[in-house]
Amino acid sequence: MSCRLCLQGAGHACNRTVSMVKLTPKKKKRPHVAADLATAAGRKRARRELVWGDHGFLRARFSNLHQIAPDMWRANQPSPRQVVAHAKARGIKTIINLRGASTKGYYLLEKEACEAAGIDLVDFQVFSRDTPTKEAIFGARDLFARIEYPALMHCKSGADRAGIMSVLYMLLHEKVPFAEARQQLSFKYLHIKHGKTGMLDAFFDAYERYNVDRAPDAWKPFLDWVEEDYDRMAVKTEFLENFGAKVQIDKIIGRE
Repeated sequence: MSCRLCLQGAGHACNRTVSMVKLTPKKKKRPHVAADLATAAGRKRARRELVWGDHGFLRARFSNLHQIAPDMWRANQPSPRQVVAHAKARGIKTIINLRGASTKGYYLLEKEACEAAGIDLVDFQVFSRDTPTKEAIFGARDLFARIEYPALMHCKSGADRAGIMSVLYMLLHEKVPFAEARQQLSFKYLHIKHGKTGMLDAFFDAYERYNVDRAPDAWKPFLDWVEEDYDRMAVKTEFLENFGAKVQIDKIIGRE
């Protein structure tokens, strides 16, 4: 225990023993171990991870499903039952999982359902709270060119990652005007730009600002701008400098 006078810096002889406080380092999280779907217990755990851990109960009646082009759909994380429905009702041949591969139950069950339904599951991870890399943008272009259609792409909520990929799909594959393509990243699909997910809007804002003094038919082609002019870190830094109190939105909605 420390002496009060010592703490105040007073000059005096002190014989009291000062105990040291040991700081215990935080324990590292153990890596998640995938459930074994071949066992009843493992399948039950995977289902629990989908329904409760991944908030699947909120998506039971709302899939945020939209057809954005003749051969492309967007949605939130599908359950195994919804995967089957997509195959039967829409003839889906490819599902693009924008969350990336995982050991969690939501992914294991989706992968199993896709295999059973004859759907090609493609893992193409993108991020909702970061400016996209050039590699991701050109990778999306190449992905859209090689997959089998009809296709569906999804993230967790179907709002942000599905939003930016839908904009890119409409721009790069459907060749629609920029203003039309950008509507895919809007509140209509539950995208909220007043949070860190607004970084996606900042990316497209940068392209729009670059062309602000040009006639609509004279805009620099999008991929040329990405290749030659897009400064990812500059766009991200500017956004974060102006971000301020908007971070509270992320805490309220609790998205990935």
